[in-house]
Amino acid sequence: MHKDVIVIGAGISGIGAAYNLQKSCKTKSYCILEGRDNIGGTWDLFKYPGIRSDSDMHTLGFRFKPWINKKSIADGPSIMNYLNETVDEFHIREKILFNHKILSANWITEKSHWSLEVINNGKKLNMTSNFLFMCGGYYSYDNPYRPKFPNEESFKGVILHPQFWDESLDYADKNIIVIGSGATAVTLVPALAKKAKHVCMLQRSPSYVIAAPEEDAINKRLKKILPKRTAYFLTRWKNILLTSLFFKLSRKYPERTKTRLVNQVKDELGDNFDVDKHFTPSYKPWDQRMCLVPDGDLFNAMKSGKASVVTDHIESFTEKGINLKSGEQLETDIIITATGIELNVLNDVKVYIDGKDIEPHNRLAYKGMMLGGVPNLAFSFGYVNASWTLRADLTCEYVCRLLNQMDKEKVSICMPQEDPLAEADDDYIDFTSGYVQRALDRLPQQGKKSPWRNYQNYLLDIFYVRLFSLKDSTMRFYNSK
Repeated sequence: MHKDVIVIGAGISGIGAAYNLQKSCKTKSYCILEGRDNIGGTWDLFKYPGIRSDSDMHTLGFRFKPWINKKSIADGPSIMNYLNETVDEFHIREKILFNHKILSANWITEKSHWSLEVINNGKKLNMTSNFLFMCGGYYSYDNPYRPKFPNEESFKGVILHPQFWDESLDYADKNIIVIGSGATAVTLVPALAKKAKHVCMLQRSPSYVIAAPEEDAINKRLKKILPKRTAYFLTRWKNILLTSLFFKLSRKYPERTKTRLVNQVKDELGDNFDVDKHFTPSYKPWDQRMCLVPDGDLFNAMKSGKASVVTDHIESFTEKGINLKSGEQLETDIIITATGIELNVLNDVKVYIDGKDIEPHNRLAYKGMMLGGVPNLAFSFGYVNASWTLRADLTCEYVCRLLNQMDKEKVSICMPQEDPLAEADDDYIDFTSGYVQRALDRLPQQGKKSPWRNYQNYLLDIFYVRLFSLKDSTMRFYNSK
């Protein structure tokens, strides 16, 4: 089978790609290869209690499909309903090939197309496309980050990772330890506490945790007086601007911002709680992604006594729980290792040019969405300091502009030319989070300036994607013969 464009992944990025291709590149044939049996990506994969967005849905939602649910911080099932509505409303589902996992992609210069090796229910297939658009997310679905703890095989209870949640697990009236302090941990703790006897969040070091209203009050008012699309548009831009402003102020005035965030937690938990120990990170605000808790549910669970937090290092597992390096012993029935994800690169697809292996880390990323010296390939990698979808939307727009420019030029290939004068910088993502630091030797490199710089700035990227000319000194449009 041959398509003009093959999209990898039917999650948020892939669905956005399909919409944009149908809208802006109507003459192009395309399909989506989805390795699993359902749409949704992250939102279909994760089944743990309380799974929810850590960005507001007015920016995590698509610009072309208003989010009308009253919850701004939404649960996983609500997000899946929204995505299913989207693929059906825009007739995208019929373009998806489920259980089609791409293993490798080889660019054949002589034919100016990609030759893809795909596996479908154990059977290998060959497909070709003129353009390859990788929208399969940023982390491994098969291999989360799961460190091995000393003596963990001695524990007599249940150990599981949230990425592989057992929906049959009965945790009612059980004692639970959640290892971790990131978005997954702060989501799990209050959700589990509703049924569990007690939930302890065991962390090596604190993260920034921010309480935010589950329902956007301004959006609620706007919907009463304006059409839904207008209210969505205004709320979306309100949140984009506020998030951008908060990020810039955090980076410019880190100590002042840190004090304010910590004081907000003190206001939530009261004077008798050791906020300095448990909720005061050692790093600066926005050196890592912040954890959002709707209506302060994590703090409410702790104030009720149903949940607690311990900041310490693990010495070893025991039959009944965990020994800490401080000497404290924690007994429990269930241990949940919310220890994080493992970033992947190019959706874990092996990429070749005429049979020669392409190593992304040895390439510069062009505008954060293509690789220098690699033709007719783009990838979607969202923001880490804002909603993923904002960046995914812009990437989709840019890919469609490229495809249309190729038709205008009457060429079959577009490629950012490698720039030997560009200065490389390994920090493709300027974050100190463990999942980023563990992947720096796999991620592409970035340069010191545009177009090789990944700015992580939506307002700036709008100009680069929508307004700046495609025909810069780097992007080459040509035919192979």
